[in-house]
Amino acid sequence: MVSLIPAENCQISLDLIEKPAIFTSSSPDETFTLGKNIAPLLEKGSIVALYGPLGAGKTCLAKGIGEGFGVKEEITSPTYTIISEYPGKITLYHIDAYRLNGDEDFEHTGALELLGAGGITVVEWSDRIPNSLPSDTITVNIEITGLNSRVFHITGMGTLNGQ
Repeated sequence: MVSLIPAENCQISLDLIEKPAIFTSSSPDETFTLGKNIAPLLEKGSIVALYGPLGAGKTCLAKGIGEGFGVKEEITSPTYTIISEYPGKITLYHIDAYRLNGDEDFEHTGALELLGAGGITVVEWSDRIPNSLPSDTITVNIEITGLNSRVFHITGMGTLNGQ
């Protein structure tokens, strides 16, 4: 049986997430908190691929990750800009692949050069660019389970910090 950990109470450790981890959220605030708690486990060059339907909370999670890195600027969905860059303790690159027509489009935006380039890269709608993401990408699959409730399936973080 899989145990679900409420996002509001999550104390994430590398020991916990060497294997796939599952977190629940019952509000945007809890989703934001989950992102904020993930941030300290990321390091320069980390790539976080977000998967989930419209309204799943991808941008909300990205905002929490940004807060965890001291980003002061308001993080918004980069749907129309495709790539947004936010200075913080480590630069956050926030990419939205929704409007892209695949991996070739992704490469033409210059975003491929940002992956693993010394900042943290968060990619929304990652399913649109399946061949562009390296094998050590951290994946977050978000499942909508109710009006405000979500389940987050996180894999790939056990490779951080020499794990």
